Amino acid sequence: MSHHATLETPGSSYVKEVLAHTVARNAGEPEFHQAVQEVLESLALVFDRRPEYRTARILERMLEPERVIMFRVPWQDDQGQAQVNRGFRIEMNSALGPYKGGLRFHASVNLGILKFLAFEQVLKNSLTTLTMGGGKGGSDFDPKGKSDNEVMRFCQSFMTELSRHIGPNTDVPAGDIGVGGREIGYLFGQYKRLRNEFTGVLTGKGLNWGGSLIRPEATGYGAVYFAAEMVATRGETLAGKACIVSGSGNVAQYTIEKLLDLDAKPVSISDSNGFIYDESGIDREKLKFIFKLKNERRGRVKEYADHFKGAVYTPFDSLLDHNPLWSLKAECAFPSATQNEINATDAQNLLKSGVYVISEGANMPTTLDAVKLFLDAGILYAPGKAANAGGVATSGLEMMQNSMRMSWTREEVDKRLHDIMKAIHKSCADTATAFGTPGNYVNGANIAGFLKVADAMMDQGLV
Repeated sequence: MSHHATLETPGSSYVKEVLAHTVARNAGEPEFHQAVQEVLESLALVFDRRPEYRTARILERMLEPERVIMFRVPWQDDQGQAQVNRGFRIEMNSALGPYKGGLRFHASVNLGILKFLAFEQVLKNSLTTLTMGGGKGGSDFDPKGKSDNEVMRFCQSFMTELSRHIGPNTDVPAGDIGVGGREIGYLFGQYKRLRNEFTGVLTGKGLNWGGSLIRPEATGYGAVYFAAEMVATRGETLAGKACIVSGSGNVAQYTIEKLLDLDAKPVSISDSNGFIYDESGIDREKLKFIFKLKNERRGRVKEYADHFKGAVYTPFDSLLDHNPLWSLKAECAFPSATQNEINATDAQNLLKSGVYVISEGANMPTTLDAVKLFLDAGILYAPGKAANAGGVATSGLEMMQNSMRMSWTREEVDKRLHDIMKAIHKSCADTATAFGTPGNYVNGANIAGFLKVADAMMDQGLV
């Protein structure tokens, strides 16, 4: 037997068994299988020490949503044609509080993707130190290229069904890919009209009607705060470090803004067509252009290269087995676009080009093989459920402000966000060490998130 072979422990064989069972009974949901496998590999360490969780079937219960709601969303387009989409809400786990998690409007949305997101959300919300359960929802409706009126009619139809399943103490959705301030506004208006109550049922609301300062910025800011905590463990700061950022939506935009606050040098953004590389760095003036381009004109990042000399635009080539964005020279990477945007080839390219700090703004942007490469390389790698938890944490702060019918200042919310990210970092780092894998933030995040939910489920009986 080679010294590489690991001995089966009762924990690891139990985890293998649960994984095989989960894959078999959730056919055709590869993203869900992937999310579960990533978490279960960390949890083998827990079941060796805490057999009572196995007896209580905590894991099997956590992998089964408490409720899955699927519904038809009929709406009329500007030509007067009837359109039909599919709506979802997955209420995954309420052991720690009301279900909380985003709504995603994107053509790729299906049951498996939302189950992976809901499962991640349970652990992520547990890490935030706030009392929130986990859920996720959305639709295969694509807001790209739709008029404001079409988006409004869709949102009103979607909320007409969703409204009977959610509430400020039951399930509090938020935005995600394809659901920004505009969509949240239309959704909230319809909920209020149907229920005749003004409550904090959605987060990400407009500032003058119950929203929280810093909420739009929170996911990006949080990912950068987490990266800053990681490099501090090596006695470094982010100042002067070149940073690759993918995506150009809310998360990417505010990741860049916070990187500039900390004197780092963001050098890229991307969208589904391609990416720009700006070797001299994206500064405040260029970031302003990105805000306008993406949030007002809803244009493509290619225009950035037309506008700023020295920036190079590279269209994505669907024939490539990797993304050339991840071959840029840098010290830090902030994947902020979507799931599985970094595969094993990309991971090798990142390591080759000198990247040793990775903080995930997106949810599960890295494939299992790629995660393995990062962990083996011993770099500072923060999985999304820890690094991007600032977004949902600030949604939790928005819920608190709504409950008290008051709003805090920008400084106060930002300080609370910063403190929460520091607490998440500490919890992940301490837990990784306690379970014998110091520096492994994947184990730290998975185990710390799991323990809190598991203990609450133990206390609440077989429900």
